[in-house]
Amino acid sequence: MGAKRPDRREFLRGGAALAGGLTVGAAEPALGQAPPEPERYVRGDPDLIAYGERSRFVTSVRIPHPPGGRESPDAFGLVFHVAAPLQDSVGTITPSSLHFVGTTRGSLMPEIDPAEHRLMIHGMVERPLVFTMQDLKRLPSVTRLHFIECAGNRARSTHKDVQESHGMTSCAEWTGVLLSTLLEEAGVKDGAAWVVAEGTENVKGASSFPLAKAMDYCIVAYGMNGEAVRPQNGFPLRLLIPGFEGIFNTKYLRRIKVTDEYYLNYNDYGHLSRDDTRAALGYQVGPKSVITHPSGGQRLPGHGFYEISGLAWSGGGAVSRVDVSTDAGRSWQEAEIQGTAQRMAHTRFRLPWSWDGQEAVLMSRCTDEVGQVQPTQAQVAEHFGRPDNPSAGVPGLDNTIQPWRVAGDGSVHNARA
Repeated sequence: MGAKRPDRREFLRGGAALAGGLTVGAAEPALGQAPPEPERYVRGDPDLIAYGERSRFVTSVRIPHPPGGRESPDAFGLVFHVAAPLQDSVGTITPSSLHFVGTTRGSLMPEIDPAEHRLMIHGMVERPLVFTMQDLKRLPSVTRLHFIECAGNRARSTHKDVQESHGMTSCAEWTGVLLSTLLEEAGVKDGAAWVVAEGTENVKGASSFPLAKAMDYCIVAYGMNGEAVRPQNGFPLRLLIPGFEGIFNTKYLRRIKVTDEYYLNYNDYGHLSRDDTRAALGYQVGPKSVITHPSGGQRLPGHGFYEISGLAWSGGGAVSRVDVSTDAGRSWQEAEIQGTAQRMAHTRFRLPWSWDGQEAVLMSRCTDEVGQVQPTQAQVAEHFGRPDNPSAGVPGLDNTIQPWRVAGDGSVHNARA
């Protein structure tokens, strides 16, 4: 696996970062001078008191996905997919306003009065039930950190930055009622094996998933990052199926049916194949990671000390280890995991690095708690019989390693095949 985990203090104390300065242009001698005064001050107003806003100097925005694809919104107001600016993220939680948006092939977003909204649970249950939002909020709740990732989050050699290559995933703190609590209240009958969840879009979003998964970790969520779920993410109620591909996480949740068989529905396009081992019913997100700094479209101002940082996640559970290579995978170092890795959640990793000004290729590799290791493009191509064309595409979710090339002038580019 390469060198042992680096110690940040030891790295700095050893002078590797300080020889000739931290980074060219990174700091100036103080010379007894105080920082300049602000050029302007912002007066308070009722809007700032009521909800607040970010600084005008912070400009991160979401973008339609894929780049150069369908116009979003289109002439009819349909929104398809919107990618989060992960390259600007500094922790693990994606702000609600920047969370990626995945849709059911461009359905219109419903405007729902929570006082009128109902969730029905029926099918193979002893007591069919209908819950109001007030009913749900009276039940025992949980708050957990989980990522959601669209199956279309597939890196390409043409992608310029992290937002284009990996922006169709986000991580939020979700609050709600465990789906298992609701199913136990309704009483699941013997022989039940599947659950069908349906949303309220004009193009009905619905997905089937195993009952065993429904009884483990799934959340009927009404809260997101400390406030109500945002409309584009399912207000007033959405389903969280941690670790499964995004389309299973039904938004605007209105109905849950317990059945004894799989229901093929609109959301299942491309999810079934004749080969059961490759059916998307097993599409749990594999171990995945991406370096967000330095990454495509960014530029290092000069040689010296930098902190390589990125995000790792897995549908198989918590991230147990992330390794980073600065030489295109010839050698690896174990990165530091920030805080405690949560199950099925984005995890921040960091590695101190002294860049000598020469070309370098940066890569990260995630290992999860069940021992799954993030593969390279070449490994996946070999497995699927495409060794001569690693970029031909990966069936299902693409979790292959993303390389970034740092050129001699400090510019960073996509090094994907």
